Amino acid sequence: MAPRSRPTARQVRLGTELRRLREAAGLKAREVAGLLSSTSAQMSQVEAGFAGASEERVRRLAAHYACADESLVNALVAMSTDRAQGWWEEFRGVLPPVFLDVAELEHHATFLHEVVITHVPGLLQTPDYARAVFGYMVPELPESELTPRVEHRLRRRAVIECDPPVPYRTVVHEAALRIRVGDREVTRAQLRRILDESEREHVAVRIIPFDTDHFAGASAAMMHVGGPLPRLDTVLRDSPSGTAFLNAESQLQRFRTLFRKVERASLDPTRSRDLIHHLAKEL
Repeated sequence: MAPRSRPTARQVRLGTELRRLREAAGLKAREVAGLLSSTSAQMSQVEAGFAGASEERVRRLAAHYACADESLVNALVAMSTDRAQGWWEEFRGVLPPVFLDVAELEHHATFLHEVVITHVPGLLQTPDYARAVFGYMVPELPESELTPRVEHRLRRRAVIECDPPVPYRTVVHEAALRIRVGDREVTRAQLRRILDESEREHVAVRIIPFDTDHFAGASAAMMHVGGPLPRLDTVLRDSPSGTAFLNAESQLQRFRTLFRKVERASLDPTRSRDLIHHLAKEL
C-alpha cells in the first residue's frame, strides 16, 4: 500500500503512541523491523502516520513491547481499524486539513473542555458570528472559501447535539461576550444562542467577569479533547502560526491543571447565565 500523502492528526497520534511504546521498551526501529520481517523505513512510516497498521500488527507490536495495558492496546486497535468516513470528509480539498483534523478529534472525544478569552467558542457560534470571524481574515477570503468555513464550523456542533452527546465544559471571559464581532443584532443573537445551549444537560458554560481579581490567564485559551484513556487526550492551542496538537504527558498534565485553575476563577453556571442575560439586555 502506498504511503499516505498527508496523514490525519488521529493517524499521526496512533504512530506516535506506537513509537512511545517502542522507546519505553528500549528497542530500536531496526530491531522491531527485523522481528516483523519489515524494514526500518516501513517502521518509520508507521510511526509517522504515513502508513497504516492492521489490528494484528498493532497487537504484535504491543506484545513485542511487553505492553500489559490491555485498555491501551484495545484503544490503539480501535484507532488503527476505524475506517469511518465522517461528515468532515466532504470538506477535504476544500478547507485546510487542520479543519478536518479538529472535527475528527471532536467526533471521537469522550469530553471537551475549552477556555476562550476573546471569541465565543466555535461550538456555540451562530452563522452570522462565524461569518464575521472568518470575514475579518487578511487577506480577505473569497465567498468560495468563506462559505465552506462557516458551514464546517456550524456542522461541528453535531458533537453536542448528537445522541449521545459529548460532554462539553467551557470557560468564557466576559471580553468574548462584549466584543462586537458583528453588529448589535449579531451580538444579541449570539448571546441568546449561548443561553440556549447552556440549558443542555451536558453543556456547562462558565463566565469569568471583568471584575475578577487575580486573573492572569489571558493566554489560557485551549481545547482539551478527552481520549478513550487519559494518556490519549489531546490539547489544541491556536496561534498565529496555526493550530498545535499537544499530547505529551507533561503537556497534558499542565493543561489539565490550567483548566481547573481557570474554571475555579469563573462564575458557576447559574450566575454565568445571569450575567449573559444582563449583557443581552444591555444591547
